[in-house]
Amino acid sequence: MYPKAEEDAAPLQGQAPRPATGFPMSGGGGYYQAGGATAAFAVQQAKAPVAAWSTGLCDCFDDCSNCCVTCLCPCITFGQIAEIIDRGSTSCGTSGALYTLIMLLTGCQCVFSCFYRAKMRAQYGLQESPCADCCVHWCCECCALCQEYRELKKRGFDMKLGWHANMERQGRTAATMPPQMHLGMTR
Repeated sequence: MYPKAEEDAAPLQGQAPRPATGFPMSGGGGYYQAGGATAAFAVQQAKAPVAAWSTGLCDCFDDCSNCCVTCLCPCITFGQIAEIIDRGSTSCGTSGALYTLIMLLTGCQCVFSCFYRAKMRAQYGLQESPCADCCVHWCCECCALCQEYRELKKRGFDMKLGWHANMERQGRTAATMPPQMHLGMTR
């Protein structure tokens, strides 16, 4: 009764292929094609290779000082992680204060911090292990924050410096600076 998706998306003989129409879909990176009574998924996006975390979730005592700070005041560790993951667009203090505010008002700071874990995994191609990001932060918030801190540290970031000082130290100031204004073209 209904045409098959392959028949619907295929052009007729002697005609040019129909362009993909519709809305981009965030899940697979493709488009749904409009055509008759059915819709066919047109484009599949290749998945990037997934890397393992450099340390385990429960290796908190690999960095005892960070473990103690995270257990006593997780907002400090979260602020440092968020500043690096956001590439300096939010400061350590702002992220830490927001984390503390969410913790005091709702007690569900793990929901906020799990989004940063997901963002970090996407930036560095890390696997979602040992379980989903929200589950990791819900069950072991301090261990998750310590693991993220150690991962960024092993990737060459000095967590106490913040994003901008790390970029200066690594010699990448040109990538983070806005273009310079030339005053020769003024009225």
